[in-house]
Formats: sequence, C-alpha cells, structure tokens
Amino acid sequence: MPIRNAIWTVSGRPTQLVEGRLPSERALEDMIVAAPRLLSDEWMLIGRQERTLSGGFIDLLAIAPDGALVLIELKRDRTPREVVAQALDYAVWVEGLEPQDINAIYRRFSGERDLAEDFLARFGQALDEEALNSSHQIVIVAASLDDSSERIVAYLNKRDIAINVLCFQVFDHEGGQLLSRAWLMDPVHTQVSASTGPKPRSQRESEPWNGEFYASFGLGKARRSWDEERRFGFISAGGGAWYSNTLNLLSPGDRIWVKVPGHGFVGVGEVLGPAEPAASFRLVTAAGERPVYEVLREGDYHRDCVEDADRAEVFVPVRWQHTVPLDEAVNELGLFGNQNTVCKPTTPKWRTTVERLKERWAIAG
Repeated sequence: MPIRNAIWTVSGRPTQLVEGRLPSERALEDMIVAAPRLLSDEWMLIGRQERTLSGGFIDLLAIAPDGALVLIELKRDRTPREVVAQALDYAVWVEGLEPQDINAIYRRFSGERDLAEDFLARFGQALDEEALNSSHQIVIVAASLDDSSERIVAYLNKRDIAINVLCFQVFDHEGGQLLSRAWLMDPVHTQVSASTGPKPRSQRESEPWNGEFYASFGLGKARRSWDEERRFGFISAGGGAWYSNTLNLLSPGDRIWVKVPGHGFVGVGEVLGPAEPAASFRLVTAAGERPVYEVLREGDYHRDCVEDADRAEVFVPVRWQHTVPLDEAVNELGLFGNQNTVCKPTTPKWRTTVERLKERWAIAG
C-alpha cells in the first residue's frame, strides 16, 4: 500500500499539518548532499550526476562500510515505474565500475580528494579493494509510490535484488517546512540482499546458501574483547543500525562462523537466543545472571550509547563449539570475508571456507 504520513501538533487542541512541497526535487538532492544522514547514518556519498554508458545521469552514488555501492535515484518528473526501470538500467553500469573508476568519480565529487583516505577517516577501517563494489543496492527516492511500482520492487526483493524505496513528505509549519521519511521495506533487508557476496568482479558466480552464517566481530572503536566474548558466550555489534541490524538475522539453533577483521577466523558456535540491546541483556556468571555492563571490563561496547536505540550495542548469546585466541586465528588466502556483522553468503568461496575451517578445527558435520 502507498506510504503516506500524517503529522499533528501536540497540544490540547491538536491540529494536522498541511502537506506542502519543495520547490523542486533538485532542492531535495541538494539537501541530501548537504546532510547525507537524511538517507542513512551509515553511508558516505561519493558521486553526483555521473554520466552512464547509456548517456543518462545517476543522481547520487554512495558507499557502505563493506565497500558496497548504493545507487540513489530521485523520481523527479518520471512516473514511479519509469524510475524503477531507469534505476535498474543504471545499476548495470554501476556493477561494471572498477576501483579506478570509483576513485575517479569520488575525486570529481569531492574536489580531488582520495577515496581510500576519506573512507578510512569515515569508517575507521581500510577500504578493501577486493570488496569494493563486490555488491550494490538501489534506493529510489520519491514523494509517493503507486501500487504497481510497489509490486515490482517487492518482486525484485523476493529474488534478492537489493532495491528499496525511501518516501519523503513535506509539511508546512509555522512559516517553514518539515520533512518526514519512511522506507518501503526495512533497510536491513536490502543490506542483506546486497551482502550475499562478496563476489570478485571477474567471478560473480553464486550457489545456494549452505545454511551457515558468517559473522564479523570488529574490535575497532568500541574496544571490544574477543576474550570476553569467548568466556561469556556472545557476539555483539553497535555504533549504528548498519552494524547491529543484521544480528536480527540470527535465530536460536543457527550456526555462526566468526571472523575478526585483520586477524582471521576465531570461532564457531550455536546461537542460543535472539538479538537483544545492551540495556536488557544479561550474562550468566558464577553469581547468577548480571547486567552486561556489570560483568564486562575488558571492552567498552558503546557504553555511552546505551540509551540510543540506533547506536547502542546489541548482543546475541552463543554456545561456542570451538574458539581460538586471536594469535591463533585462521587467516589463509582465499577465505571468505565481509564487513557486514552477519550475512548469508552465496558465493562458492563461503562453502570452501566452511569446509576448510571444519578441517582445521576437526569439526564434524
């Protein structure tokens, strides 16, 4: 059903705000460039009005923390169905971009800045050239969406085409204007669809998912401790919805293979419960269950964000089947890697990675 919001003032006599409009959709594009958080806290804009091979111009191009590209198309004066078709056409061009092409796009957008340097400053991790543009997603920005276009987008998503719609509405209020936004689908769904790789640009084959989950445990700015995760049985992520939302893919009984970026694979275990925010998560200790921050001492785990629903650390309890310390991590050439906290890889490299880890750690089944 079409996405429409209504906004009311909060008072003894509530009044409904009148829906307005921006002078042009170019004004919305300018606002997004000035404040990219209108789209997402987790993306970095890298391009604007780039000419494609078909002669058209993409509106905006962004990059996610895992190196995936995000193609952003504003509806402008096209019908929603036309903009969906246009975005798919542009996505063919995006898929073929090589690292040098992407860096050139960013230099034009940023005034000759270096993408690798700015990516490191923005996300706190180096840009992996192999992962760069190993996947992409499409975001259509529109004031409204008709039923036909919604059915098309839903159809594509069911077939793991990472496409979503972000609807903006403008409301007049006290001589100014307010802007609201609503996603057609949970953004984590398109993030997961885009993260079924990574697949090298020269080898984009896939195969059915083997039922084994990949998890990336970043030590990073949160100063997490792998020793504590091993000892108390959990994995965690936080600092932004992009990092923590994929933990919701996990269900009790799932098996996860955990990799620490920069070190290698460190453990495999069975998920015991659903993802839970730090404010309510409890750890089992010799003295009984205790709030997580009363127990953990070796890491920070975003303690200062506990009241922030988007940035707070989120925890998943795990029964470890096998773990190793960081200095014994398995980090061989050819093993799978991805910056998403959790994903369901469908590349042959994931199957061979699981088989190799089972061999190294003498795990049957």
